[in-house]
Amino acid sequence: MNPSEINEKLARSLTAETTELLPFLPYLLQDLWELGSSPKDIISLLQKHMSISNDTLVLDLACGKGAVSINIAKLLGIKVHGFDLLPDFVSYAHNKALELEVSELCRFTVADVNEVADNYHGYDCVIFGAAGNILGEPKEMLEKLIKTIKKGGFIIIDEGYLPDDKNDIDIKYQNYEFLTQSQWLSLFEQCGLKLVEELQNIDDYNFDADNKAIAARANQLITKHPEKRAIFEGYVQSQLNECDDLESSIVAVTWILQKI
Repeated sequence: MNPSEINEKLARSLTAETTELLPFLPYLLQDLWELGSSPKDIISLLQKHMSISNDTLVLDLACGKGAVSINIAKLLGIKVHGFDLLPDFVSYAHNKALELEVSELCRFTVADVNEVADNYHGYDCVIFGAAGNILGEPKEMLEKLIKTIKKGGFIIIDEGYLPDDKNDIDIKYQNYEFLTQSQWLSLFEQCGLKLVEELQNIDDYNFDADNKAIAARANQLITKHPEKRAIFEGYVQSQLNECDDLESSIVAVTWILQKI
């Protein structure tokens, strides 16, 4: 992918309608540490399905501000390497790891996760949490994640799917094409992956508080940059649309998959 494609996918992964918003995302999201994935759910899956030791090594792609990585290190005592393309997010994650005294276990790096997937291998588990299609369309994304882990290793993905038994679902957020559950299951089989467990985790989201915080920051930016009102208001609306979809139309899940 060229830089413009990467930036477009990055923007969409954070529910931004335009790359013009990218420089403002750290400000808009400054009140949120967890950016989509539930550390509690991921830690639960790791504890339940993996044999954890001091040698266990986890890769966190599109790690955001490091909430998942840092909680894994803090609670499970294992090493995590997180990558994200936004320097402000990586800096926040680094400082948070220092604050919570897990900097020896957590390492955070600014990088394009597509390049990371091509060049970093041998992990026991890779986490790809709520990051849209920045690794490509679903089959391409799964193939890239598979390359990063050992045989028998695990992939944890936050996703959403359309129920197979519902037709004519009205999707408000149009920047991402959702597959059905059966389409995902077929892809897992094609890619040599075993679905170990699916968590349906919509109850873990605190949409209202997060959206209020983002809207407040957007209003501050509108005051400073009135000429960009449309993109800030568009971002707030995109957040609301995505949340409405997750509450009414899309099944939000965390999957743990094993490389056969």
